[in-house]
Amino acid sequence: MQLDVTTFGGETAGSVELDDAIFGLEPRADLLARMVRWQLAKRRAGTHAVKNRADIWRTGKKMFKQKGTGNARHGSARAPQFRGGGRAFGPQVRSHEHDLPKKVRALALRHALSSKAKSQTLVVVDDAKLDAAKTRALKDQFGKLGLSSALIISGAEVEPNFGLAARNLPNIDVLPVQGINVYDILRRDTLVLTRAAVDALEARFK
Repeated sequence: MQLDVTTFGGETAGSVELDDAIFGLEPRADLLARMVRWQLAKRRAGTHAVKNRADIWRTGKKMFKQKGTGNARHGSARAPQFRGGGRAFGPQVRSHEHDLPKKVRALALRHALSSKAKSQTLVVVDDAKLDAAKTRALKDQFGKLGLSSALIISGAEVEPNFGLAARNLPNIDVLPVQGINVYDILRRDTLVLTRAAVDALEARFK
């Protein structure tokens, strides 16, 4: 697959040949859904917790005698049905992570890249650099390319000026190539890759 290379100024900078094994697959929604679910579950803190009846400080004395009152039998005011009692079956601190094979994760990333290529929302730029960290100047350049919601993947590191200029723009994410992931690809309308990112992805999946 051949794709034209542009610059953020809107000028043509040649073309690049994309590997069909990475960018030419038929996207599978089930793989992408499994990967997004795995990512979102992995990022959950799992620090939610409530006090059950064992954690409540309250007397354990029997509330009233067993028989003769006409009320139901109760043995502790810490029971969940009483005001101030413990919570029944509430959330406890735990990990929400679940397993997903490494090969499935790698395949899902290739399918996410292919989905952007198939929908023609994949843009390849020469590089992601700025002479000065000016957000307005970068916003004007994005306007020339029609980028309002985009994930920009640079090389091994994000150029400092570019990162500073882009971080205050809504719906614009900038990541190094090591940070590319399925969830961030799918949540933005356009995927922008630099030449260095394309070379790194092809080397990664060889």
